[in-house]
Amino acid sequence: MNDIFVMLGIEAWKPLLGDLLLPPMPFFVLILVGARLMYRRRLLAWTLLLFGVLGTWACTTSAVGGALTNALLLPPRPLSASDIGDLKKAPNTAIVVLGAGRKLLAPEYGLSTLKELSVERLRFAIWLSRETSLPVLFSGGVGHGAAAGPSEAEIAARIAEREFHHPLRWTEGASRDTNENAYRSLAILQEQGIQQVLLVTHSYHMRRALAAFERAKQRANLGIHVTAAPMDVPSTLHLTLESWLPSVDGFEDTRLALHEWLGRLAGA
Repeated sequence: MNDIFVMLGIEAWKPLLGDLLLPPMPFFVLILVGARLMYRRRLLAWTLLLFGVLGTWACTTSAVGGALTNALLLPPRPLSASDIGDLKKAPNTAIVVLGAGRKLLAPEYGLSTLKELSVERLRFAIWLSRETSLPVLFSGGVGHGAAAGPSEAEIAARIAEREFHHPLRWTEGASRDTNENAYRSLAILQEQGIQQVLLVTHSYHMRRALAAFERAKQRANLGIHVTAAPMDVPSTLHLTLESWLPSVDGFEDTRLALHEWLGRLAGA
């Protein structure tokens, strides 16, 4: 599906399509259709209204969000201390961290900055780099449909040097999505003789990112090995009464899980 979007030159439509397919939009449609049918087909109307309301409620709970995350995304385990020990000064190895968005202007700084998820990934990648002495590549440009301005990679390079005092070895600032992150990053690393990549992104995004890197490797016939270095790996789900109450975190978990699952199905 993603290749079709690219072929037709409408890949910029992907964010809009995602907003239409993800909650709460489908449930809003059910509620509106149910309201429209209320005076002609009352049983069907009430059924649609019930499903619309229950669906809206369910998608805002951490119980549903956590269940979807575990069932659809199968988050990989985090690196262990022994894994990190084995990677110390590993030959021909680099850390690749994927961007997750930017802000063109942060008023408190008076300049552009990374969104929270991007900062979290950058911080973890720098921590890994200090633990293993491996170089870091940050991959992130300007997303589809986003306003022009500095790329995520440019902003990340500034933050890494000025705030973390740990300059990045390479930056890739032309990619617009995960697929482009993969093939553009691998192209840079191939020229540098890198044979193993330690891939840093959030656990919910890791399966889709690994699939994108695998496709990029196959298309370019590369032998680079990619190892997952996920962050924010969810703990075992323990349900409580609070888990079934609407919350911002629950809604975000549900949308992220469905967004990543649909992205993997579409090859995005």
